[in-house]
Amino acid sequence: MSAIFAGFVLGFVAWFLVRYLAAGLYTVNQNERAVKTSFGRAERVGDATTLEDPAAANLSAEEKERYVYPQVRVIQPGGPYFKWPWEKVYKVSVATQTMNMAHDPEDPQANYNGTILEAVTKDQLNTGLKGQIRWRVSERNLYAYLFGIKYPIAHVMGYFVSVLRERIANFEAPPPPPTADNEPHSIAATAVTGISINDLRKNLRDINDHMDRECAVSAGRYGIVLDASLITEIGPPPDVESALAAINTAYNEVSSDISLAQAAADQKIVQSKRAVEIETLKAQAEVQPLIAMAEQLGDLKKNGSGALDAYIRNVRLKLYNEAKTVIMEASHE
Repeated sequence: MSAIFAGFVLGFVAWFLVRYLAAGLYTVNQNERAVKTSFGRAERVGDATTLEDPAAANLSAEEKERYVYPQVRVIQPGGPYFKWPWEKVYKVSVATQTMNMAHDPEDPQANYNGTILEAVTKDQLNTGLKGQIRWRVSERNLYAYLFGIKYPIAHVMGYFVSVLRERIANFEAPPPPPTADNEPHSIAATAVTGISINDLRKNLRDINDHMDRECAVSAGRYGIVLDASLITEIGPPPDVESALAAINTAYNEVSSDISLAQAAADQKIVQSKRAVEIETLKAQAEVQPLIAMAEQLGDLKKNGSGALDAYIRNVRLKLYNEAKTVIMEASHE
């Protein structure tokens, strides 16, 4: 009987060692970070919160009151590590991931099976958006990702879509840069403004930059960093696509005519400037001898009136020598 009891005890000890001690060893991969909890409570870094971390730098004052999370001790890649039976390890991948911006984590069938995101423009056109977003888990705010929100990526995608739709609904193209003297070709540059879809297509980079700035708070709110958003295509509804194409074609033709007219006008202006320069040079060439003669006469006058009279006599004799006929006024004496 004692042998059976001893065997039972040894078997229990062996099972305990295998079940709780050997199984308590774990490792963390290079692209992973881990957080350990004890009786359901994550290991914290003193009383520090995320408000003291750069992850919360982009939060507003109101958001800082709502999104306050404790800083937890992050287990870095390596191992083996050990945990007790009452402890649990949560591992997350911190690798950058790419997702279609139309993907709905809670309903994969939504948004045309996650391919096109619909949005309404300021002139009430229902347009389709295509693009991707890059995201990764914030190592500096793992508490929010693991314990603060039930489904963080769904929250982030919902926030991203709401910000994007608000931007599309209120977007207005920036005014064109001013041109000197209100040159006519400035009309061509603004020929297709006023049509929301055209404005959105021409300012995709500004929209992407706006989304990056607005979504910078996601790390502090949800523990997810949106590395970048890239909207690649904005398409009009099928029923207005042909009309929009016709409008764009007409505007392009107007822009082309304006550009040709401006080029012809610029050419005429250049030619006129050249003609003025040529005539100015001719006038200067004709005036220059007269100026030189006036200077010579002034110098002669300084030497005495006789020198000037002699100069006039010599010029007159030269003219008489070259003239074939001389008509002189008769004297009435």
